[in-house]
Amino acid sequence: MSASTAAVTSAAPAPANPRSRVILASLIGTTIEFYDFYVYATAAVLVFPHLFFPTGNETAALLASFAVFGAAMVARPLGALFFGHFGDRKGRKATLVGALLTMGIATFLIGVLPTYSMVGWFAPAMLVVLRLAQGFALGGEWSGAALVATENAPKGKRAWYGTFPQVGAPLGFIIANGLFLLIALLLPSDDPTRPSDAFLEWAWRIPFLFSAVMVIIGLWVRLRLVESDSFTKIVTTKKVAKLPLAAVFKTNWRELILGTFIMLATYVLFYLMTTFSLSYGRAATDAPVAGLGYSYTTFVLMMIAGVVFFGIFTLASGPWADRFGRRRTLLWVTAGIVVFGFLFVPLLGAGFIGVMVFLILGFTLMGMTFGPMGALLPELFPTNVRYTGSAFAYNMSSILGAAVAPFIAVWLWTLGGGSPFWVGMYLSVMGLVTLVALFLSRETRDLDLDR
Repeated sequence: MSASTAAVTSAAPAPANPRSRVILASLIGTTIEFYDFYVYATAAVLVFPHLFFPTGNETAALLASFAVFGAAMVARPLGALFFGHFGDRKGRKATLVGALLTMGIATFLIGVLPTYSMVGWFAPAMLVVLRLAQGFALGGEWSGAALVATENAPKGKRAWYGTFPQVGAPLGFIIANGLFLLIALLLPSDDPTRPSDAFLEWAWRIPFLFSAVMVIIGLWVRLRLVESDSFTKIVTTKKVAKLPLAAVFKTNWRELILGTFIMLATYVLFYLMTTFSLSYGRAATDAPVAGLGYSYTTFVLMMIAGVVFFGIFTLASGPWADRFGRRRTLLWVTAGIVVFGFLFVPLLGAGFIGVMVFLILGFTLMGMTFGPMGALLPELFPTNVRYTGSAFAYNMSSILGAAVAPFIAVWLWTLGGGSPFWVGMYLSVMGLVTLVALFLSRETRDLDLDR
């Protein structure tokens, strides 16, 4: 053996990311992502109809606010293509830093926007632009975080590691809504259907501005990352795709379609349990489109209790998916989502206990379906197009299952004269579509992630 060969043989392997760094790097970004989502979603219900879309018709103002909310979902696939291209070409680390910066700056700027009474229609126009920037950044955030987790996972624990970015969803919910709740408690309103004047004048901006603190922490963690062995191997073997988008459409178009529809029921359930349920829970019982009549404070506390189950079952779903397989686990969970859609009316009509059961059951199913996605979507694609493929499938599903979900839910709620029956049927139908996609897919648990 020559001296040079011996040197190569005895050389230390590329530095690996310790488990704590992998957990933090994958968790912090998605926590910020979902924090930003919940902050905007809560403001879309409480603040923006009053300050940015004053039409004189509460339902019309709410729908306009949700339309801007949904606009970000349209931008997400564009962000997925942009950040996916650089993630597959230049690496996961730099791309994740860019996505986090873009998202944080856009969220912060929403917090300093002038309102409609100050600058007229320029205010909602700027809100749309910044919401699109948020969506563009979010298009590259989730998949990069999922790749950091799964590409650094020990053998047999990819789904468990894949839950680390997923648990950012319940954490982001608790932080965002906890902050809004604290502000509402400090600045109480005499009208349960409307925030206080101080809340509407200035306090609503605090959660948006606070995102800057979280972004700084996230940047510090992510700048310490080392590229995964999976990506390093395709660089050293010169297998980096020149045009990842073209490559993934050419060789993995079937996985793109299946991944999009596998994620569909998850997205619809997620937005119904967060955005729609908050609107329905707060609407007065004697309103033209009736709701449950809870105060904002009461209903958010009830939702936070449900979200605790979201977090617990997100983490629990990883070991289950590692043991029983992603496909088998999700088939059972999605069947449960279909059944859950039929329970909207009996549970929501059964008083406080029924509403709590609705929230706990819905968020439990949310955790069980969302957790395995952190491993399943990346596993569908080979390393050289994994960022682009998983990001595109995840974010195309955001258009089909998220961009229109709040709008459709409000329309179906109105169609039902205040009954959530058709909203539940909407969820069940989307669950059936996901079941078909799962039946057409294959198990990914034992696939080689370095392929």
